[in-house]
Amino acid sequence: MAGLPPGDPQLVSMIVSHLKTQGLFDQFRRDCLADVDTKPAYLNLKQRVDNFVSNHLSNHTWSPHLNKNQLRNNIRQLVLQSGMLEQGVDRIVAQVVDPKINHIFRPQVERVVREFLSPGSCSEEPPVPPTPAETKPDSSSVPEQSTQCFMVSTRLPLSPLVSCH
Repeated sequence: MAGLPPGDPQLVSMIVSHLKTQGLFDQFRRDCLADVDTKPAYLNLKQRVDNFVSNHLSNHTWSPHLNKNQLRNNIRQLVLQSGMLEQGVDRIVAQVVDPKINHIFRPQVERVVREFLSPGSCSEEPPVPPTPAETKPDSSSVPEQSTQCFMVSTRLPLSPLVSCH
């Protein structure tokens, strides 16, 4: 693992597997699903699909010989072809997932990635705020280990709440 460069598909795969074993993806999914049914985008999409299905069913006369599975599959196909799901899901993601990315998901992913890359070298203590003279460090004053403290696949800088030693 030490010889793999940042962004290497094998390294990324190992990190993703590690994130999964830590239960991070399951936690993120639970967090998002807990919020989804209260968001306007979800409620709007649900209403649009309900109306679409009701309108479609109003054109059919019920009979005991009606093939319900075929009708259900036909409606499913029509809903998918209409494009309303794609638009609705994009809006749901914008309302549920996007606000959580930088403040909730990213810091947790960064912490687990750092622990994976350098077990025992990072702590979750807030760093001491820099003095005005320290706000513009030159490249010679940056510790060598800090180059390991980046997201591997996207190379995003660390959250300021976690420091590396």
